[in-house]
Amino acid sequence: MSYKSIRARFFRSLVTTMTLVLAVSFLAFSQISIDIADAMLVSDNPVFHRILLQSGYDILPDDVSLSASPKQRWIVVLSLLVCVVGIINAQLMSVTERFREIGTMKCLGALDRFIVRIFVMEASMQGFAGSVTGAFVGGIAACSGAIFRFGTDILPIFPWQDILSTSALAIGTGIGLSLLGVLYPAIMAARMQPVEAMRVEQ
Repeated sequence: MSYKSIRARFFRSLVTTMTLVLAVSFLAFSQISIDIADAMLVSDNPVFHRILLQSGYDILPDDVSLSASPKQRWIVVLSLLVCVVGIINAQLMSVTERFREIGTMKCLGALDRFIVRIFVMEASMQGFAGSVTGAFVGGIAACSGAIFRFGTDILPIFPWQDILSTSALAIGTGIGLSLLGVLYPAIMAARMQPVEAMRVEQ
């Protein structure tokens, strides 16, 4: 049922998923860029250190890792917040469009948890697709940008394990945001009275 609902509202689902793709790709891009800079920092190659300094990184003599600037952190947080708001808005509109459908299911004996489960499964599918795509796009952009900025000499020290871990964390964050954004609309749909839902004009 969740899959059919996504297909029936494909373009709205696509907009919701693209919001997630953009937020997750930005998160993955930011973190993977830092992972690559950390690998350059611990390589003990003076050329890489000079390149990092020229790129605007503040490096102290005893630094073993770099971190995002407070401004960059706020931008990431705001992008994730906007993503959650967009998901909530899209899911609320979906609930409004499906008043009769929800009312019919409840009249046929559907329990509140069944209604919640439908919305959660939809959000999980959208969240997984959007998060995987976003992590992939962000990772490719970060790796390509690093090669373009620092040259192909950086390839032997690429932190592939850290990149994969960061990508997995970005995917988990995206799925979590998708589920967080659907909770309120799903609970609102589950608490809807069948008579009121069936009375709504479409």
